Amino acid sequence: MSFDFDQNIHREGTQSVKYDARRVVFGGEEVMPLWVADMDFAAPAAVTQALIERARHPVYGYSLFPESLYQAMIDWFASRHGWRIERDWILMAPGVVPSIHAAIMAFVQPGEGVIVQSPVYPPFFSSVQKTGRRLINNPLRLDNGRYRMDLEHLDRCAAEGARMLMLCSPHNPVGRVWDEGELRALLEITRRHGLILLSDDIHCDLVLPGKRHLMLADLAEEGDRIVTAVAPSKTFNIPGLGLSALVVPHSEHRDALKQVFETLHMEQANPFSLTAFEAAYRAGGPWLDALLIYLQENARFVSDYLHQHIPRITLIEPEGTYLLWLDCRELGLSDAGLKAFFIQQAGLGLNPGTSFGEGGSGFMRLNIGTRRANLQQAMEQLRLAVETMTSK
Repeated sequence: MSFDFDQNIHREGTQSVKYDARRVVFGGEEVMPLWVADMDFAAPAAVTQALIERARHPVYGYSLFPESLYQAMIDWFASRHGWRIERDWILMAPGVVPSIHAAIMAFVQPGEGVIVQSPVYPPFFSSVQKTGRRLINNPLRLDNGRYRMDLEHLDRCAAEGARMLMLCSPHNPVGRVWDEGELRALLEITRRHGLILLSDDIHCDLVLPGKRHLMLADLAEEGDRIVTAVAPSKTFNIPGLGLSALVVPHSEHRDALKQVFETLHMEQANPFSLTAFEAAYRAGGPWLDALLIYLQENARFVSDYLHQHIPRITLIEPEGTYLLWLDCRELGLSDAGLKAFFIQQAGLGLNPGTSFGEGGSGFMRLNIGTRRANLQQAMEQLRLAVETMTSK
């Protein structure tokens, strides 16, 4: 099967956050949007066809979660990750971010601590703060161009009244795919301090060739308290449809989550979300395999271009996700100046590193989930902007 990831799909006017919010976010519609984490590629044809078929039925009423949907997810994780999920472990949810909020409300009392590892996906911070829990930061360490967990500091954080640790795996924005040694060390700390571990694995399928993602729950021992958040949304570029799942092996944890879900009325199903979720997990494999090769080539293109033409900006070599972490500190700009430089001089809309918390100063996040021609244009605009700045 062949897939055309170079197809130019115009997204303006579709109420796309990535494109149609540019004037609000960046001050102008001419900025090339390489920010919010969705891709510019058409979803797998099987997903689109399934949605068309469902839309032909003219009643879009309240819907149930069919058993076939659960089985599609179980089969996917067994075949792609070797992870055996039991049907009763799965709780469906309207998205990973609502799931994170619900898990904090279910397992952490107001005032108790939740550990996050910055720089990290911004809702990790807001979910703790908006629910009245205490944020404990365990910053990642950048050693020789590669991020690592500071396990000694994590052990101290866990002793500070922490109740939960939130893991981003693979990590957004730094692109790390955690190895087995790191994950086992993490589990040992959580056992020693009795922490509940919420693992956000939404990018688990987006691991670049040559790397392997390990499901943390697959390394668990009896008594480990792990909740795993997954979704097909990033994998198959259907994030606007919203459906996700929590995998919760322990019945008492499921009961606590169900109670929060009922309180927040989070159990309702959207008929189109159900359709896309199942179709993606059933038939999206070949599309994903081709996508990963294309993303790897995109990442290699950006890496080579920066090295050859813009050496003052360094790429943290990615292992997973379609998000690149650019080290722009050698440009010598303040964070406000760096953001303005990318928008006003380069004409590019990226995510400022400061939005990801401590450790993000001087960095920018670049979304490479777009056709190669867009990246070529973006790199040329960036090169010209840096050269102009340097020549002044």
